[in-house]
Amino acid sequence: MRETISEGLKTALKARDQRRTATLRAINAAITDRDISNRGDGKAPATNDEVLAIIQKMVKQREESFAIYAQAGRADLATVEKEEIDILNEFLPKPLSEDEVAAAIEAAIVSSGAEGPKDMGKVIAALKVNYPGRIDFGKVSGQVRNALAAKG
Repeated sequence: MRETISEGLKTALKARDQRRTATLRAINAAITDRDISNRGDGKAPATNDEVLAIIQKMVKQREESFAIYAQAGRADLATVEKEEIDILNEFLPKPLSEDEVAAAIEAAIVSSGAEGPKDMGKVIAALKVNYPGRIDFGKVSGQVRNALAAKG
């Protein structure tokens, strides 16, 4: 992922795309911060999973800012946030569709041997391992709960 981000930054610099350049530099800065933090803790540099989590966090921050700016009637600032969200999303894996999420939940229930609502943690853990960054677990937890309730 680091190479993809670096290549994107080089392309943005050559194209003189200021918004893209600034956004990719922000990603690199966040990754470097994580590397330094990991080094202080005696760990290796940030893994792809950690980089993915960093980018997801950046998207979530910008979505919150976008909502605030849109509500306050600041279309200019809301547009900037939306552009940054679009740039960041290019580096995230493609999210699963509703049908794919339902199928993934069923597969996770079968593979984890879940029998009822008490096994929700097992199912969520299986989904996190198999679909990192491709499922919004805040939204999916209700679907998992309903699927397990129907089973149990």
